[in-house]
Amino acid sequence: MAALRIGGRNYESRLLVGTGKYGDFPTMKAALAASGAQIVTVAVRRLDLTAKGEASLLSWIPEGMELLPNTAGCYTADEAVRTCRLARELGMTTFVKLEVIGDKVTLHPDGEETLKAARELVADGFTVLPYASDDVVLAQKLEQAGCAAVMPLGAPIGSGLGPRNLYNIAILRERVRCPLIVDAGVGTASDAAVVMELGVDGVLVNTAIAAAKDPVRMARAMRLSVEAGREAFLAGRMEKRLYANASSPLGGLIG
Repeated sequence: MAALRIGGRNYESRLLVGTGKYGDFPTMKAALAASGAQIVTVAVRRLDLTAKGEASLLSWIPEGMELLPNTAGCYTADEAVRTCRLARELGMTTFVKLEVIGDKVTLHPDGEETLKAARELVADGFTVLPYASDDVVLAQKLEQAGCAAVMPLGAPIGSGLGPRNLYNIAILRERVRCPLIVDAGVGTASDAAVVMELGVDGVLVNTAIAAAKDPVRMARAMRLSVEAGREAFLAGRMEKRLYANASSPLGGLIG
């Protein structure tokens, strides 16, 4: 299976994972390792920068995983840009997940502020992966702004509802050339497989793993479902038919 390529970097895994909502750091570390993911998101504004050693979340990230700082908790473009620059000053990376929330109840992204922040960050040398609605026009504008990928929501953050509008995701895949990574709303392994079968390039999962009864097992399930969904997309599904069509030829049967 060909590598996922984002911002000039290649990744064998098409599953991205988060670090929020785990009951404890050891469980988080075991789940991250089991996921096989190479990219892990970390909310910069929620990091305890004074924590040292095992008290620091960053010390529990498995070796070899690449950090993707995110701007969770930001409600304006200016806040998001400052947060990304803080991550850079802390020596994290210029590879960032941009989130600008517009509504405190649904946590839906603010498209206007996201686009504004994306343009400023790209101009400042960041590799930007914006979290966005499943609006094809916004996705095209983010792509034109120079974003390395676009991350449309499948459903509200942390809802676990599974993808609510597969038609929009399919349209996005048809109309946007840059990598598409479905972010938010995945509740279980089959949700990840379904969106991968539409041809998206990856899936980002956090709550569905962290809030599972067995996070480590769910992380493995997500890894396998993303792989299976990608293979199914590349294989090309059979044509759907209204009526039955015998699997074995009916001609020449013994009477």
